[in-house]
Amino acid sequence: MHALPEDHIGVRMARLRRERHLTQKAASDLTGIPYSTYTKTEQGVIAATPHVIAAFARGLRLEVATVVGQPYAEDLRADELDVLIRPIREALDIYDLGADPDVQPRRLEELDDDAEALLVSVRAGKIKKAASNVAGLIEEGTTAAHSLNSTEGWLTLASFYRTAYDVATKLGFSDLAQLALARMDWAAQRGSDAVLGGMYQYLRALTYLREGKFEIGQRLVTRGLATLQQADESRERDVVVGQLHLGGAVMAGRAHDENKALSHLGEAERIAGTTGEAIKVHYLTFGPTNVRVHRVSVLAELDQYGEAVEATGNLAIPEDWPKSRTSHHYAEVARAQMWTNDLEGSFKSLLQARRAAPQQAKYHPTVRETYAGLEAAHRRLPESFLSFGSWLSAGTGQVA
Repeated sequence: MHALPEDHIGVRMARLRRERHLTQKAASDLTGIPYSTYTKTEQGVIAATPHVIAAFARGLRLEVATVVGQPYAEDLRADELDVLIRPIREALDIYDLGADPDVQPRRLEELDDDAEALLVSVRAGKIKKAASNVAGLIEEGTTAAHSLNSTEGWLTLASFYRTAYDVATKLGFSDLAQLALARMDWAAQRGSDAVLGGMYQYLRALTYLREGKFEIGQRLVTRGLATLQQADESRERDVVVGQLHLGGAVMAGRAHDENKALSHLGEAERIAGTTGEAIKVHYLTFGPTNVRVHRVSVLAELDQYGEAVEATGNLAIPEDWPKSRTSHHYAEVARAQMWTNDLEGSFKSLLQARRAAPQQAKYHPTVRETYAGLEAAHRRLPESFLSFGSWLSAGTGQVA
């Protein structure tokens, strides 16, 4: 029998509340979560939404990661992923030590190829592969960048740092993700790349989105857009501008600011009409498809779950879309379907999320919380439902 439902977010909220000697009513008042919603969430009658999680974390002055239980230490240990984190942390710490005399870096062209391969691995959902390689490449790239002191060298190092951010984010190490972002900005500034500077602000805004700090996130979106005004006109710049608007749309949606969310979406849609599908531009997957996918996410964040499910109609995910982005989309769809009481459809979407990128799905909070929300009704779902829970808590990271 799987362990997830016994440790869903509601259970954690109750424990954290009691540790602070708060009643449910006091916690409801402190967080601004309606009392009925609060009690049902604690009891597991309804799943915790990102908005509720963020409000609870803010009210009790906690990290969102604490509320959702990340990083999932036991599972990471079982999948032998925990041992890969320390080398990444150590590699990020040597950024300012100059060239290492014991490291003989390869040609920059070879390092560029490796940087590209890392980005491809992450987008394919191969997190363990990227995590296994990135620390050594950061060390090599650090020496190369200091030795060459060229724009190209610093931007290659910035790309390695970005992969460290991606890995840390997907495995739930928020502190490590923030450190990797700071290093990415440091290298990007030395490479004098305004577009990369704008993308840094986008990724930084996402860290605040995950922490439930929406006002700061929106300020970073605004700063990113201002940074990009300094860049020359190009399709690359437009893609990052459009992605910033998509990030701003989700940010506003989670803050339940519908007008701002739809305004950001509208601007992103306008830009996507110009850029077309730009899947590989900084691997942001920007384009008309991503705008439609984000519309589903935004409607779900606004608690308009029926409209979110309706927005998936005739939405075809391209074959060449990154598996990681596809998996994330199906996780969002599963959550919306659960809230519309389409339990079978929700479970099917969870299976699609797993099929697209099993390692990512296993460590995705939305997958876990949606599964926990469905657990109470498992008798109405296929027999394979319980085996899905066993997979989530097993040490494989692969499709069972």
